[in-house]
Amino acid sequence: MSLSAQWVDYPTPGIPRTTDGKPNLAAPAPKMADGKPDLSGIWEVGRTDKLRPAVFDISTRVPGGMPLRPEYAEIVKQRAPFDSPLRATEPKANCLPLGLVLDLYDGLNKFVQTPGLLIVMKEYNKGYRQIFLDGRPFPEDPDPAWDGYSVGHWDGDTLVVETIGLNGKSWLDIHGHPITDAAKVTERYHRKDFGHMTMTITVDDPKAYTKPWTLTLEKVLKTDTELLDYICAENEKDVKHIKGANDAGKNAK
Repeated sequence: MSLSAQWVDYPTPGIPRTTDGKPNLAAPAPKMADGKPDLSGIWEVGRTDKLRPAVFDISTRVPGGMPLRPEYAEIVKQRAPFDSPLRATEPKANCLPLGLVLDLYDGLNKFVQTPGLLIVMKEYNKGYRQIFLDGRPFPEDPDPAWDGYSVGHWDGDTLVVETIGLNGKSWLDIHGHPITDAAKVTERYHRKDFGHMTMTITVDDPKAYTKPWTLTLEKVLKTDTELLDYICAENEKDVKHIKGANDAGKNAK
């Protein structure tokens, strides 16, 4: 497990506060000039015992478990053990992008919203993601990428984001659950009040799963702080330990 720290004691402008100066996260959600909800801010998944295990095994958060096709269930079975040769290929351990789904619940994301574009700034590896809100269609042939190609539209006060064009290289969790290049991911963001947002992710990936499945998470606003540099490869220690565990496991057989 890693330890992380943020800047502190720098008040976030425009935050409603209680009489004692603390952020009032229960205040009404802010609006854009056009009346649409403003999702801007630094967000993280609420850190509870029920949520954190999803980083390791996403099936703990999916009702009924993951409907894996047999061939992909076998891939997960091979990836999951720490003495497996495939363990050292985990993208996160190799400082590669987290991918669309894992990035949403493992780390801080800063949303910067304009009427036609939502930019997601990622603390991990100083990455970014663009969600187009200007009504454009999907491209005819999207260039496959870790985060794919995302377009969004409003359903009342809920932002619906659809993504295609994933490259199929990411893992959904450390356990090794896959997402392939055939997947379409639909996210729904609803800012309930100033400091709380419900996020629902539906993955429709007919190559790896027998049916679509849905994950629901609660996001909490981080105030009076900022994103910091988090360059994974700068002090990466995982791979050599994972390879050492692999070797130990092979030698024990």
